[in-house]
Amino acid sequence: MIKQYASTIHDNGVAELVLDRPPVNALNDAGWRGLAVEIKTLGENPEVRVIVIRAEGRGFCAGVDIKELNTDPGLIVSVNAGNYATFEAVHRNRVPVIAAVHGFVLGGGIGICGAADIVIAADDASFGLPEVDRGAMGGAAHLQRLFGVQKTRHAFFTGEMIPAEEAYRLGAVERVVPRAELRAAALDIAAKIAAKSPAMIRIAKEALNGIEDGNLEDKYRWEQGFTLQAYMSPDSAETRKAFVDKRDAKF
Repeated sequence: MIKQYASTIHDNGVAELVLDRPPVNALNDAGWRGLAVEIKTLGENPEVRVIVIRAEGRGFCAGVDIKELNTDPGLIVSVNAGNYATFEAVHRNRVPVIAAVHGFVLGGGIGICGAADIVIAADDASFGLPEVDRGAMGGAAHLQRLFGVQKTRHAFFTGEMIPAEEAYRLGAVERVVPRAELRAAALDIAAKIAAKSPAMIRIAKEALNGIEDGNLEDKYRWEQGFTLQAYMSPDSAETRKAFVDKRDAKF
């Protein structure tokens, strides 16, 4: 099986994890489960002080592999578990996690960003949750951690994308940079954090998670129950088939 990501630990304690599953970084069931383990393992490594997650290719992440789910809808339970574990591994990681995104940030890509501590975006990045158009639910808890309630609901109901500059205006991303400068910008911020006391940063991460409103993982788990409900509808199957066939869904 071809690995869908790769990680490197630099001398300054910054771990760089790169998604790489052409053409759109839509991870399959095994990919999401493996990614969760990789992120958690990096955070537990005493040499790692910060994690940067970025991607190669046309965009950061298009979420789950719809074609795989269309072939075997029964995988939705396992895929849900892999998504949950990945986002939890980011949010509850012992060290800060920076997401450096470009191009499309969809579905599971939103989950990673919404769980991260800091998001840096290339000027060509755009954020969206086309879950309704894919016959699924989930990710709104993470989108709402980036944006406000009404913006989240507009994006979720319409499926419209939020461009990088708008995301910056709304405070969802720390910085917008030219695509060619994205990796350097993320590594620069990571290096500043890595230079500080690792013990203090780990304590700070845990403390900051503790003062958030509500429990992100519980909110996402609530949403996932509705994904299973959605999959019981014939409309859900039609949306997946239409996506694979590259046509408009008919209801």
